[in-house]
Amino acid sequence: MILTDAGPLVALVDQGEQDHKSCVACLPNLKGPMVTTWPAFTEAMYLLGEAGGWRAQETLWSMLHQGDLEIVFQGADDYERMRVLMQKYRDHPMDLADASLVRLAEERHVRDIFTLDEGDFRTYRIHGRQSFRIWPSK
Repeated sequence: MILTDAGPLVALVDQGEQDHKSCVACLPNLKGPMVTTWPAFTEAMYLLGEAGGWRAQETLWSMLHQGDLEIVFQGADDYERMRVLMQKYRDHPMDLADASLVRLAEERHVRDIFTLDEGDFRTYRIHGRQSFRIWPSK
């Protein structure tokens, strides 16, 4: 599985995005399904609505429906850990989508993340120690 942030989801759908080509080119190198969280999916849906309206949002829904993208739902135990992460990185600051992805990385022991927020995910650590492997690498 590859954790997937909102940025690449937007770039894959919106051909006008500056990172569209690099994200599409990265796809064959990713191992396993693209997996995201509800906060990251929501962020991507919002950004696509702003950029391309319903058609762009429908493309993202199609990725989910076709199995190209999976959403992992998180519960009460995860919420507390996300709060703690956001507090820890408050000087950075960490948003909810990023906190949900870091929490999922901790839970599933996954280091690979498909993100355009390289600076953020170079700062964040899994269980406070392990760094992320960022795709696409620049």
